[in-house]
Amino acid sequence: MAIGFLRERFLTARREPALVWRDEELTYGALLGHLDYWVGELGSRGVRPGSVVSLEADFSPNAVALMLALIEEKCTIVPLTSSVEAQKPEFREVAEVQVCVRLSEGDTTDFETRSVEPAHPILLGLKDRGHPGLVLFSSGSTGKSKAAVHDFVPLLEKFHVRRPSLRTITFLLFDHIGGVNTMLHTLSNSGCIVTVASRSPEAVCAAIERHRVQVLPTSPTFLNLLLLSGAPRRHDLSSLELITYGTEPMAETTLLRLREALPSVRLQQTYGLSELGIMRSKSRSSDSLWVKVGGEGFQTRVVDGLLEIHAKSAMLGYLNAPDPFTDDGWFRTGDAVEVDGEYLRILGRESETINVGGEKVHPAEVEGVLQTLEGVEDVAVSAESHPLTGQIVKARVKLARDEPLPEFRRRMRAWCRDRLARFKIPQKVVLVREPLHGGRFKKMRRES
Repeated sequence: MAIGFLRERFLTARREPALVWRDEELTYGALLGHLDYWVGELGSRGVRPGSVVSLEADFSPNAVALMLALIEEKCTIVPLTSSVEAQKPEFREVAEVQVCVRLSEGDTTDFETRSVEPAHPILLGLKDRGHPGLVLFSSGSTGKSKAAVHDFVPLLEKFHVRRPSLRTITFLLFDHIGGVNTMLHTLSNSGCIVTVASRSPEAVCAAIERHRVQVLPTSPTFLNLLLLSGAPRRHDLSSLELITYGTEPMAETTLLRLREALPSVRLQQTYGLSELGIMRSKSRSSDSLWVKVGGEGFQTRVVDGLLEIHAKSAMLGYLNAPDPFTDDGWFRTGDAVEVDGEYLRILGRESETINVGGEKVHPAEVEGVLQTLEGVEDVAVSAESHPLTGQIVKARVKLARDEPLPEFRRRMRAWCRDRLARFKIPQKVVLVREPLHGGRFKKMRRES
């Protein structure tokens, strides 16, 4: 049984809190009861062993219990959240979903059976082996969303090793590899999952204070918004021991500002992909962007400045895209990196690198400088074609208050003059009012 070890740990910790939802605690004994209920109920709701099931929810008692029950019933799970509401019909078609399970804000369930019979060889292979599966869709921030399929059995293996028991916020979404990892890591170590109704800086800080949260897994984009909001000054965050950040490159300026704002909190960079799972990592220090990644089941190598990874927990493949693995089984991440001994510095996606007359510009570096300019709430940097240099640096900027574009451009150039090489200073600036990040709090550099 894939989650037999989890059942044993739930039973041992049955009186301990497993989940905080709407400020109410649910014990491991109660979670085990929810799990047993759904294992017994799924068949009557049209879910057969091996079915492909979309689980459309955020973290809640029934969402967690249903995911575990579906794993136990050897189903392939397609988690979907409201962040991809408009894409849900497309994603259900791509994943060949047979049963849709929708959870309301009140944690009630609705089951819908679809007249679909999976035909994709990867999905059929999982069913033939009797293994549970997981389908994760990429954010699509650099193009069309890809559907990565995992065998849940190797994905669960790393959680057999006991780690410290901590109270952790489920900030990363239910349909994100980081969110799934947070849930399984916390539950496998008898920790406590603390859910939030809103992923705003104020709500997150309030939850940390109220429930004495120890770990906040999040993204650099959210951490920048957190600093701008001033919320850490309005709440008691003394319980917070660790902030882990990943999903996109961190700007050095943001990291240093965060270190200054929360000096007692350890800051750790993580690295993971929907296609590989989350790797164990170790930052050189809390104020360093150099990180060591790998651990048991993972190997790394750098080819032509790009990171490649060989992982025991790698996906089986995409449902809607070509095989991305090398002939010898390494996954091409597409991330440009620098190397210093055992440590790496993640520079950003190769596809987002800007080439200005042969000089490379990584968006995160420029964004980091602009984010420290007074009045800048958020910024997204990308390439724009140019007849002389091939490309120029373009910045879309969201300001905290209205300001004429010519005036802002003058301030920006003066600010950047001693902080960026001339070719890195944005030549085109567009002031915007809409957010520059998606529902997963990841920078959206492509204009929709």
